[in-house]
Amino acid sequence: MIQLENLVVLVIEARQSMRGQLRTMLTNFNITEVQYATSAGAAVRKLKQERFDVILCNHDLGEGQDGQHLLEDLRTRDIIPRETVFLMISSERNYERVIGTAELAPDDYILTPLTPGTLLSRLQRVMMRREIFLPAWKMIDAGETTRAIDYCEEQEALHPRHRRDFMRLRAELHESLGAIDQAESIFQAIVAEQPVPWAQLGIARQLYRRADYPAAEAILTTLVAERDYYIEAYDWLARTREAMGQVQQAHEVMRGAIELSPHRVGRLREFGQIAIGAGDYEGAEKALTEVVRMGKYSDFRDPEDHVRLVKAQLIQKKFNDAQTTVGDLERSMSGDDATRACTALAKAMVLQASGNRAEAREILEKAAKGATSAALATSLKHELIKACLENGLETECKDLVGDVLRNAEDEETLAKTHKLLRDRGRQDISTAIDAGIQEEVKRLIGAGAVKAQAGDFDGAVSEMMNAARRLPGNPHVLFNAALALLRHIERNGWNEQFAAQARKLILRCRKLDPSNPRLEAIVTFQQGLVKKYGIRAGAATASLTEARRDAAASVLMGRS
Repeated sequence: MIQLENLVVLVIEARQSMRGQLRTMLTNFNITEVQYATSAGAAVRKLKQERFDVILCNHDLGEGQDGQHLLEDLRTRDIIPRETVFLMISSERNYERVIGTAELAPDDYILTPLTPGTLLSRLQRVMMRREIFLPAWKMIDAGETTRAIDYCEEQEALHPRHRRDFMRLRAELHESLGAIDQAESIFQAIVAEQPVPWAQLGIARQLYRRADYPAAEAILTTLVAERDYYIEAYDWLARTREAMGQVQQAHEVMRGAIELSPHRVGRLREFGQIAIGAGDYEGAEKALTEVVRMGKYSDFRDPEDHVRLVKAQLIQKKFNDAQTTVGDLERSMSGDDATRACTALAKAMVLQASGNRAEAREILEKAAKGATSAALATSLKHELIKACLENGLETECKDLVGDVLRNAEDEETLAKTHKLLRDRGRQDISTAIDAGIQEEVKRLIGAGAVKAQAGDFDGAVSEMMNAARRLPGNPHVLFNAALALLRHIERNGWNEQFAAQARKLILRCRKLDPSNPRLEAIVTFQQGLVKKYGIRAGAATASLTEARRDAAASVLMGRS
């Protein structure tokens, strides 16, 4: 029997009467550490400051965000860790609402009326599962992915009831390491036992990552036909068809997903972008209008949604509606770099569509300069690049292209950027910038190597961390920065701050270049250092002395 009395619980409930009922139930379970939030916004603020073992959230939170939209924010923004259990309480039996919430994977979905017995049994069940998987989750959070894979394999025999869940986690961890063959092999083994949808989707994902789009499409098409409730398969089928250049077919798949589950903000946003590419401007406007509306209640509003909506409206020559959207953006969002850049771009788009090219060019110039320092999506930066080319802003265009290529999150971003310029006969821009980046990479890595060969490991770390800041989208730089940190640990002893930095750099490198043959070697090196110094997952931070923290900070900030 799981002991519940030490749990720290957050109750998210708008109604005072229901908060009182839950307080009484939890007290009867001997759970006394309970905090309350009456809205999604209040919950987010608490969750940013503290960690909770359990979240009890009502689907209906009154005005503003509901529980589904809150959970979507928490999942997509990584606000809650793996070990925090999320239980959704709801009187909602509407198919669209239930399926929309279910695909966000709450740990449980409890229908009202809620009885003490039901809540106790569900808490016991989810906490039992949490206890079984917690060691693996801690290893993952500590960057010990290969150790977590070994742990999962060991637990498969010890916990037959959770065997497939451990197999799934093991496959997904291989996938995160870029080990596509190993991941596919595990998913295939599961399907051979029983054709569960998530394992079939796992196989399709590996085929997609190999760029074997026809094979992935065949599996996904069958999956959607046989399991029409499995919405994630629609997302991957649309993505696959888009990669095959079948924009119209991708649009139709996404439309089907929206009809089944119309309340996911992320999917509506993606549909809006695909719909524009497919020429469904009315559908794009409808979806993006809903995204903007729902965003008003979120702590994570995105000004880029307004820009996309303006684009859909201008294509339909709805100039007044576009101006209204720009006005809403100016009034309702804070003036950070991203908002200022998006506002300027949206204004320039409206002015240019209205024939005022001179004023549009002036505003666009400001938008382009601000965009390089703003955390804008690549798709918006691509729009700015196009606008700069159309308005003869050569310098601003080159600065934006350089920013995108230096910070590219994956190979697809690089390919789209090169294609954008090639289609406009300006591949000369990307060719020159690529050459400059390659020379800079050689110079920066060389400087770090010279320091390391001279035995100056503090200096090597300083050089390579500076290089990683200058070229955060270059996997070669990230790999060598991680290696410099690990070499420092090897020579000078365990340093948790350096170890954490190395883990993050390796993860970013893996995302950018999952097939890099050296990744396995550096992960093995990293795990070897963990074993050498006897570091336990989650316990390393306590072993740092204040002096080592200060020394690490000095090196990372280039003060060595």
